[in-house]
Amino acid sequence: MFQYIVIVAVAAVVTAIASYAVLRLSRRFRLAPEVRARDVHKTPTPRLGGIAMFIGIIAAFAVAATQREFAALFTEGSEMWALLGASAIIAAVGILDDLLDLDWMIKLAAQLAATGLLAWNGLQILSLPFGDTIFVASSATNFVLTVFLMTLVMNAVNFVDGLDGLVAGVALIANSLFFIYTRLLHEEMGRVDSVTLASLIAAVLVGICIGFLPFNWHRARMFMGDTGALLIGLLMATSTVSVTGQLNPAALDAKLVLASYIPILLPIAVLALPLADFTLAVVRRMRAGKSPFTADRQHLHHRLLDMGHSPVQAVCIFYLGTAVLSTAALLVFTLQSFVLPAIVLVLGGAACALLLFFPASRVRAALAQRGLVPLSRRADPAAAPHAESAFEGTPTERTSE
Repeated sequence: MFQYIVIVAVAAVVTAIASYAVLRLSRRFRLAPEVRARDVHKTPTPRLGGIAMFIGIIAAFAVAATQREFAALFTEGSEMWALLGASAIIAAVGILDDLLDLDWMIKLAAQLAATGLLAWNGLQILSLPFGDTIFVASSATNFVLTVFLMTLVMNAVNFVDGLDGLVAGVALIANSLFFIYTRLLHEEMGRVDSVTLASLIAAVLVGICIGFLPFNWHRARMFMGDTGALLIGLLMATSTVSVTGQLNPAALDAKLVLASYIPILLPIAVLALPLADFTLAVVRRMRAGKSPFTADRQHLHHRLLDMGHSPVQAVCIFYLGTAVLSTAALLVFTLQSFVLPAIVLVLGGAACALLLFFPASRVRAALAQRGLVPLSRRADPAAAPHAESAFEGTPTERTSE
């Protein structure tokens, strides 16, 4: 476990230092782009934070290569080197897009190249565990399925990147729980390289999110841009595929029947909100006769703002939803029962619903009308439906498609 703590610390410290340097350079050379019509923030803000995150990733993997725990990942097989190459591809196209706003077809081509590189070098879905049965397809089908799912996850994470601290916080929560899951798998199965790789990636993601979040929290001084969001999506997709597609349920204890479903359920739970937002966006745009990659201002976080939530409240709703879904899925594995996970889902879902349908501004306004709290400008109920104008001048995160 000590090696993982070192990796998290290195990723966090290097990312934080690099974020400070990138922020200073961005301000010095005025690299903050103009605010676009679909952006939520109102003040030009640098969006090159993904560069700092990429530096943190490289530093963490470099240190990992010197650790005995991870040495086999770098010397036996090409998966780790493929991951570094894919990350470099995504970082390069992401930086260009954050500076120049590339055409979506160029970005998609780069994503397919990166995921294709990973799948070609063995990081692909080889089988799908379901109960005590393993479904195996042809090598060509596995390759195409892996490329498709990884690209889907990258874009889902990128689509949800729209508020200060949203993606960094969600990734921090999700990967912390996913790390716990992979370590439990390690205790159950012994050392398996695919599980070790997933643990390492989850630790790196936790570290870079810890290092970057202070610069990205409301009010954000810097955004991660497409570079950071796509890198997070790529690494999360790789870690989940490493476990989901290569875990043999037969290797688990015979008593752990429910555990064989978790390689499918946990990644879905971790990515549920980004995937839901992505699906709704694609359906919405295609019904309107537009490209699925055409940007708009109708994402889930935009709708939360329009309901009257502040940026921080909207982000906390996403945090809570991610924590509830991921925790419930993890409890199925640890307890081998659906009872407590169901309770967590019900209570957590109720808490999310309360936060969702009762924005703090409206609650305060209602209490102020009854004389229970002092009336303030923020409590004006007339302003609640117009959340965007209520935050005029507040530099919240952009929609980074």
